[in-house]
Amino acid sequence: MTLDRRKFIKSSLSGAALLSVGGPALASCNQGTGVTDSDAKSKAKLNISFQEGTAPGDNLNQKFDYMEKLEIVGFEPWGGGLGGRVAEIKEALKGRNIKVSAICAGFKGFILSTEESVRKECMDTMKEIIAAAGELESTGVIIVPAFNGQKPVMPHTKETRDFLCEQFNIMGDYAKEHGTTVIFEPLTRGEAFYLRQVADAASICRDINNPGVKCMGDFWHMTWEETSDMGAFLSAGKEYLQHVHVASRKRRSMPGEDGDADNYIDGFKGLKMIGYDKYVSFECGCQGDRNIVLPAAVKLLRDQWKKA
Repeated sequence: MTLDRRKFIKSSLSGAALLSVGGPALASCNQGTGVTDSDAKSKAKLNISFQEGTAPGDNLNQKFDYMEKLEIVGFEPWGGGLGGRVAEIKEALKGRNIKVSAICAGFKGFILSTEESVRKECMDTMKEIIAAAGELESTGVIIVPAFNGQKPVMPHTKETRDFLCEQFNIMGDYAKEHGTTVIFEPLTRGEAFYLRQVADAASICRDINNPGVKCMGDFWHMTWEETSDMGAFLSAGKEYLQHVHVASRKRRSMPGEDGDADNYIDGFKGLKMIGYDKYVSFECGCQGDRNIVLPAAVKLLRDQWKKA
């Protein structure tokens, strides 16, 4: 094929002119819905959540008292044994401006096992947690399809992906019945090679096409697997992104404990662009005095959210 240089330049300039006219107009729409970026940003909100081990305190009431002083509005409990704790958690939350955010795993077995008994254990325990999550009006139950150390495991093939979609469609239907969701969590390749990026999880959600199946992003995992925090969140959009985890970006400690590395502004920009209004939950350790480091970490997130 012979390239006509003049035609090429002419068509390139025409295309550039078209983009210069249409670019801002196209960029102002959010996912082709007619919702402008400014509309989405006005609906976005930084709802900070703590996992159960984050706040100091010997019991839930002490932890919640501490959280209220910092205006923390979400609580993320562990899923193991959750059914037996529903009444306790509800009682401790009475009269407070704190709600249950997501439920952190707690299931047994794994859904991509080659052994039917292990898959059944995963489905059965997940359903128990989902039912409890519904009672607590949680946003969803976090799940990883398979960790690297879990064997024997199904091969990384299209057939396995199709099977995963089938199983999570069943799980998603059950979650819908209970007014909640199941949430895919991508991890680093060292932990779970099958699901590493937010876009991977979002594409599975899209293929399942069940409102009971969502995904999440974790800034710690995203540090190692994503080329752009903003791009990761935009790839899921508000339709699929149901939860976010945050930690420092080198040692998985409190935000701010790794200094300048702990920058979440790019990701927060993405969350604002999609109008994200769910929870950003602390999933991290602590290197220093929790009573000093934790308020500083909360302030850092709120300051960076404003800058975004």
